[in-house]
Amino acid sequence: MTATATATATVETAAARVVDAVRTYGSGDAEVRALDGVTAEFAAGRFTAIMGPSGSGKSTLMHCAAGLDTLSSGSAFVGGTELGALGDRQLTLLRRQRIGFVFQAFNLVPTLTVAENITLPLDLAGARRDEAWVEDLIDTIGLRDRLRHRPSELSGGQQQRVAVARALAGRPEVVFADEPTGNLDSRSGAEVLELLGRAVHEMGRTVVMVTHDPVAAAHADEVVFLADGRLVDRMADPTAEKVLDRLKAFDGPNSGERIAEEAVS
Repeated sequence: MTATATATATVETAAARVVDAVRTYGSGDAEVRALDGVTAEFAAGRFTAIMGPSGSGKSTLMHCAAGLDTLSSGSAFVGGTELGALGDRQLTLLRRQRIGFVFQAFNLVPTLTVAENITLPLDLAGARRDEAWVEDLIDTIGLRDRLRHRPSELSGGQQQRVAVARALAGRPEVVFADEPTGNLDSRSGAEVLELLGRAVHEMGRTVVMVTHDPVAAAHADEVVFLADGRLVDRMADPTAEKVLDRLKAFDGPNSGERIAEEAVS
């Protein structure tokens, strides 16, 4: 296969990607360069974790890849669709129809039941429900006996499982999860991570997760490391120990340049 053919095949199997992504905030002396020329692909049917120290740009990368934030320059794609070419309404429709979101704070609607929260994106879109798919999701999260409960009547782990089911209800191409276990104890966090893994390996979805936790990252198929707004490394088949060892290299000034040099040496 030629280099051009290889590149084309890679693009076609990417659920989401960014190319030369730059995101700045502020101007002049106050300018912050959150992303500094990042090119990254998130393979379809895979579970990818994004990691890096505080301020590395990991959440900014996820938000720009998901169309929640706009790049200052460069391009972001979901499948073959370039997000920067879409108007506000088109972008809203794309997020609603092709992307699922899971946030640290759950973001469930407190006045709705579990069942209503799960199907809320479908109801807002006026989309036809795949009842068999929704029923499978309910069984997967293990909360069939809580469908009439409201979020305040659930534990944090149960609420996040509802949030994952809601993200998956519309069969999105990719689910973006921002610190999904950040507000959970270790047992509840493990349950949510197992659920995200099942979404990938049993349901054929794609998950991109931002996390600071090496144990959480170990549930992924691959880890992408950022430092100083740049992509500095990738790790396949991560373990908590290998991820933790890699994170230790981020201490100190100009860590991004140092790690990038190590990765190619």
